[in-house]
Amino acid sequence: MTDKDERPEWVPENATKGFATKIMKGVDGGHDGFSQSQAKSLPSDTPIKRGLSLDEVVNGILNNERPILARAITLVESNAPKHIEKAQQILNQILPYTGKALRIGITGVPGAGKSTFIEALGSYLCDQGLRVAVLAVDPSSTITGGSVLGDKTRMEKLARKKNAFIRPSPSSGNLGGVNRKTRETMLLCEAAGYDVILIETVGVGQSEIVVRSMVDMFALIVLTGAGDELQGMKKGIMELADIIIINKADGDNETKAIIAQKEYNQILHYLRPATEGWETKAFTCSSYYSKGIDIIWNEMKSFQRNIQASGLLQKRRESQVKDWIYSMIKDQLEQKFFRHPEVKKIMPSIERDVISGKQPVTQAVKLLFERYEGN
Repeated sequence: MTDKDERPEWVPENATKGFATKIMKGVDGGHDGFSQSQAKSLPSDTPIKRGLSLDEVVNGILNNERPILARAITLVESNAPKHIEKAQQILNQILPYTGKALRIGITGVPGAGKSTFIEALGSYLCDQGLRVAVLAVDPSSTITGGSVLGDKTRMEKLARKKNAFIRPSPSSGNLGGVNRKTRETMLLCEAAGYDVILIETVGVGQSEIVVRSMVDMFALIVLTGAGDELQGMKKGIMELADIIIINKADGDNETKAIIAQKEYNQILHYLRPATEGWETKAFTCSSYYSKGIDIIWNEMKSFQRNIQASGLLQKRRESQVKDWIYSMIKDQLEQKFFRHPEVKKIMPSIERDVISGKQPVTQAVKLLFERYEGN
């Protein structure tokens, strides 16, 4: 096999040698949410081996055949035109089976224990008989473009649960990519019958605004004893949260967590709630010892019942679909602009002129759009 043959077809044209240099042979089992015994039982002529028709993919997703679900998600994540086309055909078929899961976004500063909390909550829900899908949006390496954190490797306990499906995906440094790919992956998981979708964000920043726009409930995980810098980062994001979770409330830190809980509840009393008719509250938990997870889940179920009864769930999802439409329009326009042959032709010289001070930025952008519009 040559190096060219080993490189995936979806690798960007301008990718460096460090980007997915070759496809390595996989292990016998344990990939993409299906157990080793399931992997070994796949016959050589199974559709996952010989290629899947549209009907096979759709039926496989609806029957929760996890290798097929994983393959469909790979199509959604691909930027190759033919893969995007097939992914849209699949999504069109499974749309009637979506929308029944509780969608929860989970964010927090680095080190707050997001992955540990998700593993504790996901394991608890699986033990309750629920099916849980975790979509972990990893920051992308600026060198290789791949995922940096690899959340699946940090949720070993949850990954072994038969009712759990974990899918880490690189953010590709593009919030538009997160918007489309994560939304569409979420729909695939819902069609596969997962009851709860947990979306872990890369940290406190602009990506949280994007994730907030695609979930029913937004949870903020915080720590006790954080410095003023981290506290300042949370002020804006607190207004988006439907629940605040003070993690690592164990050992000597438990008393501090209880004090922090009272302080957060005092602050939340004066903030406008993120969801109309719902009072955001703070809770303590120890993800490591799975302490307080049941109380937090009861609060999440109460939230779900509240927004369903008030009709707010339907309104929120309708609004989110509208936001998705406009986001996709902006994303498509941006891609078409930079792929336009005339724009690509003059862009290098325009950049040089702006950098050297020969031309102001506004005039340069105006010239680029004139070329794009054919003027």
